[in-house]
Amino acid sequence: MRGQLALRAATLASWASQKAGRGKGSMIGGLIALKIDPTLMTQLGRGRRTVLVTGTNGKSTTTRMTTAALQTLGEVATQADGANMDAGIVAALTAHRTAPLAAIEVDELHLPHVADALNPSVVVLLNLSRDQLDRVGEINMIERRLREGMARHPHAVLIANCDDVLVTSIAYDHPNVVWVSAGSGWSVDATSCPRSGEPILWEGEHWYSTGTDFQRPEPQWRVDEHTLYGPDGLEVPLALALPGRANRGNAAQAVAAAVALGADAAQATAAAATVREIAGRYKTVEIGGHTTRLLLAKNPAGWQEALSMIDPAATGLVIAVNGQVPDGEDLSWLWDVRFEHFEGTQVVAAGERATDLAVRLTYAGVEHTTIADPLRAIASCPAGRVEVLANYTAFRDLNRDLEEKAGVRA
Repeated sequence: MRGQLALRAATLASWASQKAGRGKGSMIGGLIALKIDPTLMTQLGRGRRTVLVTGTNGKSTTTRMTTAALQTLGEVATQADGANMDAGIVAALTAHRTAPLAAIEVDELHLPHVADALNPSVVVLLNLSRDQLDRVGEINMIERRLREGMARHPHAVLIANCDDVLVTSIAYDHPNVVWVSAGSGWSVDATSCPRSGEPILWEGEHWYSTGTDFQRPEPQWRVDEHTLYGPDGLEVPLALALPGRANRGNAAQAVAAAVALGADAAQATAAAATVREIAGRYKTVEIGGHTTRLLLAKNPAGWQEALSMIDPAATGLVIAVNGQVPDGEDLSWLWDVRFEHFEGTQVVAAGERATDLAVRLTYAGVEHTTIADPLRAIASCPAGRVEVLANYTAFRDLNRDLEEKAGVRA
């Protein structure tokens, strides 16, 4: 009875939020529902086969790919907006109450208790690196917490990235693991073994701990530029709509998760490959005389990967950085990112913390101008293709400004 009351209250709150023009109302509905019945997530998860997706980077993309792959089996409950904490998860499950499958993005700090509530069939572990030190905290502590959380679910299948040292440590002792070579372009946070504290040594793709019996497992799935390789000699063509090596790794883990639930590998791969845009990420828009592509990065590992996607033929690159609470107010991570020289490309530092970024670019030897407003920064670039790389609130605010401009034109 309490659960039914919570669901009715959530529906009413969402309706009121929409009528008031305050958004879709899913978050407020989820928050109210959990206040009325804290066990609602568990109730909504019963009877579903659920895939949880977590990691520092790539959660939204991999969840969208996993959803597409699972839709070859049936209806899938998932978040449309990437809200990956309790209220957003409850809202997603509430919106798809009859779906037999679920693909749920989960903030890495929330994974243990969300797994306890939803008893997942599959958990996808993407990567683990520093992210918002003022919110998340020390990375080895998170690894231990996730390792303990997954130990409580021995029957869940862990789809784990064996190229990531910290993710491998989370899954290493688990009885039910599918190892995927999904790549790791960022090893700064795993120079020492999370189990012994001794150095990690790399020999090509292989890595091992010098202090204990801990090393890179042999993957069952791997990916190259054009092909996804799976168990028993499986080879499936892979032609993604999204750019970058990281997204090929995301697709490999999404397909492995769907196959673990019974999907056909070829069908799941083809479905995952259709994903083109995730909440505005990777989309291309016309702004004045510029064809502008929007990229999002939230932490050093994500920035390094996003920088590798920049089109060297672009006439302009706008890098926008804010330092609000959702971004993490500590921007010292800028000094961990290897900013490259962009010969032939006009670089503009933008965002509320454009000056901090400009100092970093100066020390990196990158010629640039500084224009805080991202729209003005784009307008300052030569006509042609402009790449925009922004952190979370800078990306959010730019998308809002673009929608408002489109609304005014309409």
